[in-house]
Amino acid sequence: MSNRDRKDPPPPGKERQPPTPAEEQKRKRHEDQNQDEALEETFPASDPVSPFVPAKVPE
Repeated sequence: MSNRDRKDPPPPGKERQPPTPAEEQKRKRHEDQNQDEALEETFPASDPVSPFVPAKVPE
């Protein structure tokens, strides 16, 4: 696994090669999995906050 972003310029002395269809499918699948995982980690962010406020304990 590379530490480079696909938008980074190529290292000096190397030219950027277009990805093969298999590499592009693998990248897309990985990005989809990351997005799905991020969504699961934030669920249920859209649920409303409970307005319940507990009553004070009688003395």
